[in-house]
This record gives sequence, structure tokens and C-alpha cells, in this order.
Amino acid sequence: MPPYNFSTLTVEISPAGVAHVQLNRPKALNAFSNQMWEDIHACFSQMKTDSDVRCAVVSGSGRIFTAGLDLKDAVQNPTFSGKHDESADVARKGYYHRFHIHHWQDCLSAMERCDKPVIAAVHNACFGAGVDFITGCDIRLATEDAYFCVKEVDIGMAADVGTLQRLPKVVGNDSWVREVCYTARQVPAKEALAVGLISGVYKTKEEMVKAALVMAETIASKSPVAVVSTKHLLNHARDHTVQEGLEYTALWNALAHNSKDMGVAMMASLQKQKATFPKL
Repeated sequence: MPPYNFSTLTVEISPAGVAHVQLNRPKALNAFSNQMWEDIHACFSQMKTDSDVRCAVVSGSGRIFTAGLDLKDAVQNPTFSGKHDESADVARKGYYHRFHIHHWQDCLSAMERCDKPVIAAVHNACFGAGVDFITGCDIRLATEDAYFCVKEVDIGMAADVGTLQRLPKVVGNDSWVREVCYTARQVPAKEALAVGLISGVYKTKEEMVKAALVMAETIASKSPVAVVSTKHLLNHARDHTVQEGLEYTALWNALAHNSKDMGVAMMASLQKQKATFPKL
């Protein structure tokens, strides 16, 4: 695979198959610039077919996880600002602006489509687009000082790249979701844990990242066929009926059951030994 060289992200891949991805715009508080959207899309699209990666951890460099959308950078985008054609009417501007929104949606959906589990490790602030980002991840951890804010109503818009679609399914409390999305209030880590937005709280960033990497190594030690199948089927089940999910699982596993991993796992279990699985 080509190297993971990005201007807004740093990527380190361990021998165990764990990729540690860091949002790397600390001076800009890891705000989502036009380039960061592209880098996130490229990074996780590449990981999907990289057999050296079995699980990923995403953290933020510097003082906070992310300040959300980089507004100064966003308005420089011709499509976003409407500067692509000053003579166009509202309908024509809107038609092309829709493609821009679709593209940003596609960038953050890259984590969900990656097939390899993605663990978000959030410290301090996670604003706006950051919530869109982490709800596209599989597992979310946070520090005690972390807080979350669906900020979009404060800049005169509805969140449009994933929060309003994924947060209700992540949390399962419609009243709470509507409250935080309508008010843009800050949600502390303790509350986020109580409603299920995150699954673990840690005292320091270092402790959290270490725990996330250990968790990722545990996932990476499992059969890669089993792990990617599980993520794929969980995502499918979330968006379909139970019966549709069962039917699709039967088709998927009719193929997946033919891997050598099941035999390796069963033999290791019988012999009380640790199983070692080949790359995907």
C-alpha cells in the first residue's frame, strides 16, 4: 500500500495492525479545513483495503480534539461560498451546492465504510463537525474533561454531514438528541457516558489513548474475517429490519464461513492457546 502521508493527519501503524490516526492541526484546534475533509476520506478509504490495518484509533493532537468546521477555510471553497457563478439563480446555485454537501458527507462516511473498526478517543472539546465525525466511528472514548456540542444551530444551519442521522441511533434517546441539537449546549463526558454516546471515561488523555490502543490490539488479534464481517453486518442491521438483517447475514456468512479462520480459532480454543490469523 502507498504510505499514509497527509498534511492534516499523522498515521502510525503498529506491527499488531493498529493504525493510530491523529488529527494534526493543533494551531487551528484541529478544525476541519477543506484539506482535512479530503485527507480523512483518503486515509480511511485506503485503510479499507490495507491488509496491514486491522483496527484504527483516532485522537487529536494539541489542546483539544476538534473545534469543528474551520469557518474561515470553508468560505474559501467556491461551492460553499456560492462564488462559482455569481450570475446563477438560487436553484442553480443550490443544485451544485448539494454536490458539495454530498462530498463532505462521503468524506465522514469513509470511517463507517472502512470495514475495520475505528475507535475515537476524544479529549477536551469536540464541537460541530467533530460530533459528525465521532458518530461515524464504531467506539467512542473520552477524558473526564471532554465535552461535546452539536454546534450547527449557532451558525444558522442544521448539521448536515452525519450527526442528525447517526446520533439518534447511537444514543437511542430521541428527547435528549433533540434537546442537544436544538440548544447547542455543551454535554460533559459524564452525561455523554450516561446516555451512551461514549463507552468509557478516562482521567487523562494519555490514559485514554493507551486504553484505546490496547482495545484496538485486542480487536486486531481476532480473525480479520470475523471482525470485518461483524462490523459490516452491524451497520447493515442498523439500517434494515431484523428479518432483512438475518437474510443478509445468511448470504454473507455463506461465504465468510469458508475461511480457514474458524478452524484456527476452534483448534486454539480446544488447545487453550492463542490463535494467530493471517492477514485479510
